[in-house]
Amino acid sequence: KALGRDHTSTLNTVYNLGILYQKQGKLPEAEGMYKRALEGKEKALGRDHTSTLNTVNNLGSLYQKQGKLPEAEGMFKRALEGKEKALGRDHTSTLDTVNNLGILYQKQGKLPEAEGMFKRALEGYEKALGLTHPKTHTVTRNLQLLYSSRVNAPTGPGRSDPVSRTKVPGRLSTKLRSIIPFRKRSQQ
Repeated sequence: KALGRDHTSTLNTVYNLGILYQKQGKLPEAEGMYKRALEGKEKALGRDHTSTLNTVNNLGSLYQKQGKLPEAEGMFKRALEGKEKALGRDHTSTLDTVNNLGILYQKQGKLPEAEGMFKRALEGYEKALGLTHPKTHTVTRNLQLLYSSRVNAPTGPGRSDPVSRTKVPGRLSTKLRSIIPFRKRSQQ
């Protein structure tokens, strides 16, 4: 009551409740909080403000968890476009959305698009954060899983496309072999 329903501090609290509900698995409640925060932030800060775009990104992640993949794609694309304009292509927040879009594309079976997103995120994280940062490890693992799914994809009638049988490229394969053991050691 003190600040009002549409004050940015109130909206940040609503957004944080959305994060909490999502972590608790209360997805409908999280969706309600994110939508309320998004509507308020668009009015108070504008559609292209980074706080608004972070809400858009989180709503995309929620939609993905709910299996609403077309809605998730729309949110991630909107967040990515806005973050590229506001923060630049190589900002880590932009790269987080690039990685999220890669995960979504992989779930949708859009493997070439997923690969492009993961490679872009990996290159950006390596430059910005270094080889040993957890975000670099995460996107490296995402690429490894993508390539592994392609190598292990069934072949034969109806599955003879070359993309499904792609081998892990040499340079990336070397990176994966050097980073994954480090990650396992650091998690122990």
